[in-house]
Amino acid sequence: MYQPIGNQGTVLIVEDDRNTAALVAAYLEREGFSTVVIHDGGLAMQAAAECHPVFVILDVMLPNLDGFEICRALRKSSDVPVLILTAREEEVDRVAGLVTGADDYVVKPFSPRELVERVKAILRRSRPVLPAVAAVLSYGGLELEPEKHRVTRAGGPVPLTTWEYKLLHALMSSPGKAFSREELLSQCYQNSEAVIDRVIDVHIGKLRQKIEDDPARPRFILTVRGHGYRFTDGAER
Repeated sequence: MYQPIGNQGTVLIVEDDRNTAALVAAYLEREGFSTVVIHDGGLAMQAAAECHPVFVILDVMLPNLDGFEICRALRKSSDVPVLILTAREEEVDRVAGLVTGADDYVVKPFSPRELVERVKAILRRSRPVLPAVAAVLSYGGLELEPEKHRVTRAGGPVPLTTWEYKLLHALMSSPGKAFSREELLSQCYQNSEAVIDRVIDVHIGKLRQKIEDDPARPRFILTVRGHGYRFTDGAER
């Protein structure tokens, strides 16, 4: 493992190719980051718990536990930004990586300089300045509390992934507004130009499963055919 030497926070690199891992670590350390490198997917969660990274870079094809499973596990307990770095370039793999909660997906071969800039850009956007007072958003027993980053339904907690929360926050903040898929992508992903827009449909489907009485006949998140989605303003009822 690399010993922390930077002041920009620690980046956890989970990559079984030692040359690739060393190259990525070297470029990050030039920018003031500390790096911790592991080559075994089975050790990723332990490493994350020990080094408290500000960012995670994951290969997909890893010994013992693949990158998608690691990302899925991280998302259950952390909002740490994740970038998937892999040779797998098929659309189905990109969708799988992003749906598990990754912020970005970079295909090998890659530019290490561009990779570092992506890391920095994602970190800038993942640390927004919050308003001093954020109003609670509420409709029909569904409540979103921005200051507590909490969603409840009929008083009970609704466990959401980072991206489900971001989507719901955007939609509830502007009830009645029709958001395009591209607009919603920009709410979720730091480099939305690299993301397939049908990822939003997957996230919306999972979100409806958690907040709707009947996901097939939603009353909160409504489909705007040929465009995207909107949160109800009650006018259709």
